[in-house]
Amino acid sequence: MLLLELEAPFDKRDVQLARRRMAKRWHPDIAPSGRQFEHERHLKAINLAADQLERLAEGVRGGRVTRNAVRASSAAARQAREDAGRRAYEAQERARAHAREREVHDPFASRVPDHSVVHRYARCQSYPEWGVGTVAGIYFTGGGEDMQQWARVKFAHGIRTVPAGSMKFVDFSKPDPADERVERFLLAAQRAMADGQYLLAAQRLIYARDAEPRNVAVLRLMTLAFWQAGKLDEAARAVRDWARVDRERPAAHRFAARIYEDMGAIDLAAEAAERAAERGPSDAGAWERLGRLRLRLMDREGALSALRRASALGAGGEVRELIAQALALEPQLAGQR
Repeated sequence: MLLLELEAPFDKRDVQLARRRMAKRWHPDIAPSGRQFEHERHLKAINLAADQLERLAEGVRGGRVTRNAVRASSAAARQAREDAGRRAYEAQERARAHAREREVHDPFASRVPDHSVVHRYARCQSYPEWGVGTVAGIYFTGGGEDMQQWARVKFAHGIRTVPAGSMKFVDFSKPDPADERVERFLLAAQRAMADGQYLLAAQRLIYARDAEPRNVAVLRLMTLAFWQAGKLDEAARAVRDWARVDRERPAAHRFAARIYEDMGAIDLAAEAAERAAERGPSDAGAWERLGRLRLRLMDREGALSALRRASALGAGGEVRELIAQALALEPQLAGQR
């Protein structure tokens, strides 16, 4: 409308008259010397604008474009430009992220391999959850004693460049033993836990548990990893699996009591603490925990029995305070009766 010097309301006839008026003004034949190209470009823009306004006039009821119709069409055009700009920005950001990822994980993309590949399929022992990848080439950097050997491997999630020494080539003619899978994922999970990545460690331990569902070491580390990652429901399921396998030892029940207490399930925590105390009768801490949990359940006699057992085994001064709290429950219970 600004190019045609047109104001709403208007119809198709008004647009045609405005087009003729602007053509007389901006035709290249009447342009000053050296300005023909600028006039031609401006006249093309005028014709495009006139075609758009004519289509708008043909699409409205009655063939006459009102101010409200112009306002609505302008808002739609602005929204379309914003959407197009956002899509272009997102595509540009994706391209930049892909370029950064390629620079980090695939620095040898444009290089010809320095060494031929004999074994095609390999697994990275540092990241066993990547699965089996296809080795695209072997590369060397540095020189002398500082020379490093790299493998460019294509995994399901993308191309990664890893030290060649961390790769283990796969022979599909032989089945993968379960104990090797357990060892592979267990070592990777321990490295992740040392770096503080407990959720990643738990994900790796799931693969190890699938290989050997009754492996006590795997279930214990999985319980600890989920617990440290704040996934209490998953930690509770893992500790129940651990307790079913390692039934006669107190460690699993001790972990279960702590996890249930963090979840707020005090009754389940007290039951687990009782099982831990029964399986480790010489552990003063287990009896102290059982007494504290029974105290929270308002079980005066049970709490006193457990706390006195803990005190006899040499527990600290906190046990005496808990015993005093349990003894103070008697008037309250008498009043309730």
